[in-house]
Amino acid sequence: MAPLFPIMIALTLLIIIVQVRSMSAMVMVFLTAPLGLVGVVPALLLFNQPFGINALVGLIALSGILMRNTLILIGQIHHNEKEGLDPYHAVIEATVQRARPVLLTAMAAVLAFIPLTHSVFWGTLAYTLIGGTLGGTVMTLVFLPAMYAIWFRIRPEAGRHAEQH
Repeated sequence: MAPLFPIMIALTLLIIIVQVRSMSAMVMVFLTAPLGLVGVVPALLLFNQPFGINALVGLIALSGILMRNTLILIGQIHHNEKEGLDPYHAVIEATVQRARPVLLTAMAAVLAFIPLTHSVFWGTLAYTLIGGTLGGTVMTLVFLPAMYAIWFRIRPEAGRHAEQH
């Protein structure tokens, strides 16, 4: 299993870079993967669950969920820019446009994981995915637009200047 993990990470990087067509955006997608820990740790502590192999498997699955959310937001930002919005407003509009679908999808996933919480074997995995999906999705919706604006040096003034010209 150990030699397979780096290969899977490399393939994931390749797929992401093909989709976003930018090294910077690919790095940004990977930087949002650990945001789920914000929800995982409190969920495991609150429900007295061990941080074992099932929690680690849950973290791997969770990173995919959160990276998908990031890809959706970055794709919408790029779409908005192609539609003529300046970068500042493209980021804001993308967050507003995609917040509802991302949140509803996260809630559907959380509801699907709830039956697993009663399982002795799958309980830790379920709590990891529930806490991480809730916390990580909210953090992604807050963190990604800010990180995107900082990374690409997008400022409100740039948006105002674009509207004036």
